[in-house]
Amino acid sequence: MLVTYDEWEATVSARFKVDRLWRMRVYRLACYLSDIGWADAERLAAQPLTREIGAQLFTALGSIRRNLGGGYSKSSGRARACAFEYALGSTRESREWYRHASPVLGLPCVEARTDTLEEIIRLLLAIIPRERDRKITRDVATGRRKPRKGEPS
Repeated sequence: MLVTYDEWEATVSARFKVDRLWRMRVYRLACYLSDIGWADAERLAAQPLTREIGAQLFTALGSIRRNLGGGYSKSSGRARACAFEYALGSTRESREWYRHASPVLGLPCVEARTDTLEEIIRLLLAIIPRERDRKITRDVATGRRKPRKGEPS
């Protein structure tokens, strides 16, 4: 059975949703894939021929999530862009592992996962150039980001 994004999100604890990072759709999609990817990796690990694919897939999926979370916390746009580029690489790697896994996982599963991975790729390809050019200023006393023009303080 394929768990949809909406079904998965309904199970996510409110504790995780209060973090500002949760507002990023690309991060939520990465969390979704990382969570449901566990079952995919288990199915792959059950077959001797695809055991390593399962481990690599699960590592790559987790890397997307980790790099987005770590990048969001960077204080400069260039540092964020760099972390998001790592997430992009892990997204493409995950897509390749899913393609290799299709004999075990089946085409409907692989296509559903690939559709989500391709949405992440599209989002990151839009986000990365914006972040690279972005200037983030911080209040020296508090270390908090200063609001940009037009933002409430």
